[in-house]
Amino acid sequence: MTSRSNQTNKPLHKKNKSKSSSIWGGRFEGKPHEIMDQINPSIDFDKRFFRQDIKGSKAHAEMLSAQKIITESDKDKIIHGLDQIEKEIDEGTFKFSRELEDIHMNIEARLAALVGDAAGRLHTGRSRNDQVATDFKLWIRDTIDILDKQLMHLQAALIDLADQNFNQVMPGFTHLQVAQPVTFGHHLLAYVEMLGRDRTRFQDGRARLNECPLGSAALAGTSFPIDRNMTSKALGFDRPTANSLDGVSDRDFALEFLSSASICSIHLSRFAEEVVNWTSSQFNFISLSDAFTTGSSIMPQKRNPDAAELVRGKTGRIIGALNALMVMMKGLPLAFCKDMQEDKEPLFDATETLHVCIAACTGMVQDIEANSSSMENASELGFSTATDLADWLVRVLNIPFRQAHHITGCVVKLAEQKKCLLKELTLDDLKNIEPKITNDIYAVLEPSKSISSRRSYGGTAPQNVKTAISVARQRFLES
Repeated sequence: MTSRSNQTNKPLHKKNKSKSSSIWGGRFEGKPHEIMDQINPSIDFDKRFFRQDIKGSKAHAEMLSAQKIITESDKDKIIHGLDQIEKEIDEGTFKFSRELEDIHMNIEARLAALVGDAAGRLHTGRSRNDQVATDFKLWIRDTIDILDKQLMHLQAALIDLADQNFNQVMPGFTHLQVAQPVTFGHHLLAYVEMLGRDRTRFQDGRARLNECPLGSAALAGTSFPIDRNMTSKALGFDRPTANSLDGVSDRDFALEFLSSASICSIHLSRFAEEVVNWTSSQFNFISLSDAFTTGSSIMPQKRNPDAAELVRGKTGRIIGALNALMVMMKGLPLAFCKDMQEDKEPLFDATETLHVCIAACTGMVQDIEANSSSMENASELGFSTATDLADWLVRVLNIPFRQAHHITGCVVKLAEQKKCLLKELTLDDLKNIEPKITNDIYAVLEPSKSISSRRSYGGTAPQNVKTAISVARQRFLES
């Protein structure tokens, strides 16, 4: 939308007595104040609906002709004119006018110039209210299909990287403290699951929005004998909306879309945070190439994970768009209110942001090189196999877990005092705490042995990860 800095300094009460806008016809004598040129038009952003608007208009024209509301000759002229308009927009020769306010009137005006009076018959039995709701649903539906493919490609990249690192040991964390050893592949597959839920959330929303508002007209339906089932089917909807008031005033589909986008962006942000941590010199778990890092203007040694940081930062814009739309909708009575023009810009911005963030994450995953030695060394720290020690006491010595937990805590305390790893304690050290401990205990104190023992369903054992990778390919990439 045009910047507010372009507004005039003329008093807001001043009237413009020139001819009224042709959009409103005979009801208005005076032209809107100049400030309305700043606040009212939506063509600057809703022109991206052009393809959906033309598609909806073609379906409406076909239905009007089938119902004998317009002649077949007029219908043919309308369809031909709409094809010409779509070509002009695609080729960049179409002249958009802010005076005509929105994409609907811009297309209608151009159609009138191309086919004459027939264009004036196209709006029979519909309103811009049901027109924009239909366009918006079609646009979001198309966008969900694009996002689904993007998310699938990101999952594929994560699965491939997991396959390369299915048995690569690394420390697992809780509270960002070393907890237990896991495999890098297992860690990556956690994000595959998150993205899978994101895809189903978008698809659930797509199924719910797939009811056609066209034919609801302004709010009350129409007296013309239209066939809403015909237009609904032609546009790929499951059915027409059941209530005309709800049909033009519903924006649940936009709220659901932004909610799903926000959750998805949070998952991307969490992954980006891991990349920021893992590429730091303190972790050094992974490396990124020049393609996804930047340097410093003053510190020549720096390699900054800016792509990941920007994904993390842009999440706020997507969540902010959801919040903006919820606040805008919360106080609106039925049916359509012009406030609802404000539903599009934040959603468009959020969508573009999400597209970029998914692409950036996919690129980073494909660029990641695992630093095996750093991961393995880190998995030895923080007494990460303490739980394995406790489990061994239960499994081999038949000690109740709570008692085993206490014994293990004493072992950890001793290792802290001696400033050594658990596996570096002597057998005598261990027997002084629990006399029944044997030399077999050392088999479970190695991180590599620890991960191999986690064979429960969903666990981190390498053979589990291999199986999970195969299943994930079938679930997410081949469906």
